[in-house]
Amino acid sequence: MTAPPGSSGDLPAAPAPDGPEATAPAADTWHRVHFISPLVRGWIALVAILYFVGRDWFEGLFSGGPRERGPLPEGIGLLVAGGIVLGVVVVIAAAFLVSWYFTRYQVTAEHVRVHSGVVFRQQRQARLDRVQAIDIVQPFLARIFGLAELKFEVADAGESAVRLAFLKLADARRLRATILARAAGVDPDPEHPEESVEAPEREVVAIPPARVVGAAVLSGTTVALVVAAAVVTTLGVVLETPIIATSFIPILIGVVGAYWSALNTGYNFRAATSPDGIRMRYGLLDTRSQTVPPGRVQALSILQSPLWRLKGWYRVTVNVAGYGASVSSEGQARATLLPVGTRDEVLQILALVLPDPGTPRPVEVFTAGMAGRDGDEGFVTTPRRARWLAPLAWRRNGFVGTRTALLMRSGVLWRQLVVVPHERTQSLSIEQGPVDRRFRVSNLQFQTTPGPVSPRVLLADSATAWELFHGQAARAAEARRRSGPEQWMKPVPGAPPAAATGDTGDTGDTGDAGDAEDAGQTRPGDAGTPQDAARPAPGVRDVMPEVPLYAPATDGTEEPADGRR
Repeated sequence: MTAPPGSSGDLPAAPAPDGPEATAPAADTWHRVHFISPLVRGWIALVAILYFVGRDWFEGLFSGGPRERGPLPEGIGLLVAGGIVLGVVVVIAAAFLVSWYFTRYQVTAEHVRVHSGVVFRQQRQARLDRVQAIDIVQPFLARIFGLAELKFEVADAGESAVRLAFLKLADARRLRATILARAAGVDPDPEHPEESVEAPEREVVAIPPARVVGAAVLSGTTVALVVAAAVVTTLGVVLETPIIATSFIPILIGVVGAYWSALNTGYNFRAATSPDGIRMRYGLLDTRSQTVPPGRVQALSILQSPLWRLKGWYRVTVNVAGYGASVSSEGQARATLLPVGTRDEVLQILALVLPDPGTPRPVEVFTAGMAGRDGDEGFVTTPRRARWLAPLAWRRNGFVGTRTALLMRSGVLWRQLVVVPHERTQSLSIEQGPVDRRFRVSNLQFQTTPGPVSPRVLLADSATAWELFHGQAARAAEARRRSGPEQWMKPVPGAPPAAATGDTGDTGDTGDAGDAEDAGQTRPGDAGTPQDAARPAPGVRDVMPEVPLYAPATDGTEEPADGRR
């Protein structure tokens, strides 16, 4: 007997859903962190409690004498004391277990969510397209157990939006790959939506340990130590009392801590490029692996201290949304792209951050910013009439604009070059005090996301400052209009095939390093630019793009390779 037409017997089997519906069940799955995570997080508190509870009892036990004081009354036997200690441990273990049970996380196609807390519930969520950086952190105890913590930084967050502590190291890497793939806009495999291949990488910078030690010795910490020792010794001799020397102990403790922080955060530093962005690994006892996706750097600073000038070393720090302006050693390390490097290594890092420098002479322009003065490579400096406001620095204070970024240099003893991509300029302000007004100069302040980099143009001619103010606002708006999507590997719907437009534009009378039209270059985002060469094709995440490099101009004006002048 056959079923009538239109009945269920004639209906074919429903096809398997594809697209987002296929991944919905997997995306809705909640996971828990590793069960010993509370112990790794709270082991210091546990040790402290056990120490204060049993310190006096153990001292009396091994000394053989009576206990004069302690948390336990006289007459309590060994079994009772042991039972109390065991009870405390059981209570702490139960608290750890409850904390682990109520900590869950979920990764969907658009968000990362973490729920935690028992009495006070906490729910945190981060949009994947707003992820600014992902860190894998391994404290020393976590390394012993093979665990790692994931930190997800998102825009407009003063602290880590999401922290997953702790996961197995392999699971942490797999989860990072999945989140970066979804943040990039790569379509997941319909058959295995939760599996993402780790993007390949290519190492570009490696700092030897000897240089890290040398940088610490030649740092400002050493100068402070020498000055403090001289002051304490002089006071001790003048006042004829050795007790002054005891005041040197806190200073010595601080100096040792500063040295240790520099060694721990700079040891074994490696920087690599990948389709997921810039990857950095470093650490001696506590190790960290950071990934900064393309286009997330808001501002970059290159700093050289007087002692580092002897070796031609520089330090590169950045502003990344979500990192904030932390003054802790951990916060400063996270905002460091290169703790100590040569000029060539700095140029390599710059090429990763800014693949299209917007000038046919990138090596010469950036070198002039790091070590030059006066009008080298088109820099506009403080006018001579205002030299009394900065007798030493007026010839170095200056700025220059390219098609893709604005460069600002300052400082004589501590040289600094700040680079801000045009599309990352959020707002500008002009400041002019009564003395500045007398000399017809102004200061420009550029607002970016909070961080260690503070972009400023110091003591510029007032008319030039106003031209830069209006011109930079127009360039920033145009650059944001042409910038790619937040999901850097997602194809733009309806976008025409890439083709060179020849529309190079003009950056205005602000001391631009070169005319893009004369150089035959195109705007960033057009075909044939170094930015396109450095980025993978949309949806292609398992193929390494070309490593961008800055080529010097062949006019014989290149600086020495060590960056010394």
